Amino acid sequence: MTTQNISRPQTSKALHITLWVLQILLAAMFVMTGLMKLAMPVSQLAGQLPWVTSVPEFLVRFIGLAELAGGLGLILPAASRIQPRLTGFAALGLVLVMVLASGFHLTRGEGMMVPMNLIIAAIAAVIAWGRLVKAPIQAR
Repeated sequence: MTTQNISRPQTSKALHITLWVLQILLAAMFVMTGLMKLAMPVSQLAGQLPWVTSVPEFLVRFIGLAELAGGLGLILPAASRIQPRLTGFAALGLVLVMVLASGFHLTRGEGMMVPMNLIIAAIAAVIAWGRLVKAPIQAR
């Protein structure tokens, strides 16, 4: 006879795998773009991201740092199982980054950028919901 832990809902293996795939893909994207904004000269970045010449350099670097931290936060706490709830909070932070990016692009008349920002925000929101509510990873 086995005892079930009633306080912990059963989640499917498929959901965990889906969340991990989303986490890895989103983390790879944010780590790459974050490193790019941190390491490349603004003049070189301007060829790929025209908006960087319209804002102070420290803002470009701060955004890069936020993206890098968010990307690492999607993986490291969950993989190490040390404070794994931080993965969900990192995802929420990335939702905020993408919502703010959408507003920024709208103010610049770059509406074509907004759908991609919102899709990325939605993926991050699914990760946050999954790791904070539906399929949290247990700490060590």
